[in-house]
Amino acid sequence: MTVADRVPLDFDPPVRKLRALLLGVGAAELSRVTPCPDWTVAALLDHLMGLSYAFTQAARKRTDAPGTDGPPPAPSAQHLSRHWRSRLPVLLEELADAWKDPASWTGTSRAGGVTMPAASLGIVAMNELVMHSWDLARATGQEYFADPRTLEVLVEFLSQGPAEGTPGLFGPVVPTDSEATLLDQTLALAGRDPSWRRPPRIWARAAPAA
Repeated sequence: MTVADRVPLDFDPPVRKLRALLLGVGAAELSRVTPCPDWTVAALLDHLMGLSYAFTQAARKRTDAPGTDGPPPAPSAQHLSRHWRSRLPVLLEELADAWKDPASWTGTSRAGGVTMPAASLGIVAMNELVMHSWDLARATGQEYFADPRTLEVLVEFLSQGPAEGTPGLFGPVVPTDSEATLLDQTLALAGRDPSWRRPPRIWARAAPAA
């Protein structure tokens, strides 16, 4: 049985988990660093909004929708909508609903300027959702869990990629030990360091009075 034989995947559980994580993001967390190099939490949220829209259009086979013809813009804290708290949950629900249609997993589709089998694109969308949910959880000091059945599909899919990673998608594979959990295996195959922890916030000390 191939990876494609194990789809469709259910986006509802990871979307619910990510929506719960969003509730734990305070204004002070937006400038926190994340496991994604050079991305703050605000930039990560901006990316989540963009990918949710793009993969929703891909599921609906709207290959002429804005953003499907080329790579997405670089995530930016400055670009993050001030309405992200209300808008992002809606985009995530639309993403989950779009991939419930059996037709979304058939044929080919396009996202970010890349055309591939729709089933593979759906798995890429799920991987993005899981990876960035973990990124957000680690950056904001929250716990993250994922469905083992989903992780098994992601591990199988990611294992087929090159060890040096895929630019713009996955980083180089991070070595793990034989006791690594399914989540840690998935993270490592996608180029994440499962042991990443957010650094302590360093507050500037006021200068002594003259």
